[in-house]
Amino acid sequence: MKPKVGIFGFTGCAGDQLMILNLEDELLELVGALDLKSFTMASSAVEDSEYDVAFVEGSITTPKQKQKLEEIRKKAKLLVAIGDCAAWGGVQASCNGILKVEEKMREVYGAPDVWEIYESKPLSAYVKVDFVLPGCPIEKEEFLRAAASLLRGDLPEAVDYPVCVECKLRENGCLMLEGKLCLGPLTVGGCKARCPSLGVDCIGCRGVIEGEARVKSALQVFKEAGFKLDYVRARLRMFAANYPEILEVKG
Repeated sequence: MKPKVGIFGFTGCAGDQLMILNLEDELLELVGALDLKSFTMASSAVEDSEYDVAFVEGSITTPKQKQKLEEIRKKAKLLVAIGDCAAWGGVQASCNGILKVEEKMREVYGAPDVWEIYESKPLSAYVKVDFVLPGCPIEKEEFLRAAASLLRGDLPEAVDYPVCVECKLRENGCLMLEGKLCLGPLTVGGCKARCPSLGVDCIGCRGVIEGEARVKSALQVFKEAGFKLDYVRARLRMFAANYPEILEVKG
């Protein structure tokens, strides 16, 4: 019997679902191995079901989304957060702790209560998440490896090293020595240091290495290198504003 799978999206750009559709050579084989019950980006045919694995993209920003996520959780044996929005709240969380929801609403719509919305939060703020696939968007090969493990009933091995490791493996020079604010030391690896290998500083799009990142130490290094703290804070918040140590950084 094929494993029952659902792929869902909440607040975000839907880039992670699009990355799955862009698997091209592997997509037909992957879909053929699944009993795909829900994937609205690919098909309007949605079947109410239990799921062996639910892949969920996006952050939770409304009561309706929270209710839907809780329903998915009840029906899923394994729930996987895919992408930065699901893992950390995404770019839409970058002002969390700085502006209240009412202030954001007033700035955009001129009134503080046009809709009932929440601060952008990751899925784990509301339900148990069994595994996180990081990235903005997720990496194609990483998704395929994780899907293979999950469909066998195993949890994939999480990446627990920073982008700096992959930078060294590719024999790149350190961009910090060139005066660039590179977030590689705090950012979970797995991208093969794609940006630094092209001379572009890491902006942290794969999120923070949870439990391993040394934000305070990195802040000290950035300050000693001459970067202004408000600039550093904005960069840190772009993809991981809800990470506790980053949430506490004051500009």
